[in-house]
Amino acid sequence: MTEPSSAIIQVEDLSFSYPKADLPAIRNLRFDIGRGEIFGFLGPNGAGKSTTQKILIGLLRDYSGQVTSMGAPLGSWGPDFYEHVGVAFEFPNHYLKLTGLENLKYFRALYSDTTRSPEELLECVDLVDAAGMPVSQYSKGMKSRLSIARALLNDPDLLFLDEPTTGLDPVSARRIKELIKDQRDAGKTVFLTTHDMVVADYLCDRVAFILDGEIVQIDTPRDLKLRHGERKIRVEYVDDGRTTEREFSLNGIGENSEFMDLLRGPEIETIHTLEATLEDIFVAVTGSQLG
Repeated sequence: MTEPSSAIIQVEDLSFSYPKADLPAIRNLRFDIGRGEIFGFLGPNGAGKSTTQKILIGLLRDYSGQVTSMGAPLGSWGPDFYEHVGVAFEFPNHYLKLTGLENLKYFRALYSDTTRSPEELLECVDLVDAAGMPVSQYSKGMKSRLSIARALLNDPDLLFLDEPTTGLDPVSARRIKELIKDQRDAGKTVFLTTHDMVVADYLCDRVAFILDGEIVQIDTPRDLKLRHGERKIRVEYVDDGRTTEREFSLNGIGENSEFMDLLRGPEIETIHTLEATLEDIFVAVTGSQLG
């Protein structure tokens, strides 16, 4: 757990039920998020990710348990809470008749504190060339990038991102991932909800696995992979014109004569560790497939 003094969010025994639902959407969640941390909330659709996010940003209030945000009980915050928070939902919601630049200028006017330049943010998300285009003509990926730019307008201390790379082409997705890392490097905190384990592995300092409304594991991606992966390496090499592979234990690998002979002999094509992916680990821990 994060030390309380360094935590920007603290959650204790958080539960929430929707009206007429047979089961709680989330139950007994406990976690802390440190300042300057990218915290991944990972799970399949319907696991409780969006419900938790909506509580943390103040959209759902009839919860049980305790939530502390930026040093104060969440319920004690007034409208000034949103001066410090930025949100980008999975499904963008913009004024379609306005241009991208006009959207940002409109939302900029809602903040009382100094904001970042809309033009600068459009450049950050590679929308400068579309700044004067009505958002109705934007693709899904362009709308998603505009949402992230809007979330950064008030230079928030706490940033909530829901599936931030969904619908993006590989180049745009990489740009957004680097932008998210830049926020962390600037001391901002990012709460990232996703079912994309590759994105989570690349970005997150810690991840929480949630399934059926309950957290089943919290740890760093590295420690999870070390704990669940095999201590082996796989060598692919060319032998008699054909690609062949062999596996070796990492224990005592430097004294393994067969491995050393292999390195000195055939043409090596690849060498890599048999590291478990976050998706492998999620399935092993929860017994559930993502999707």
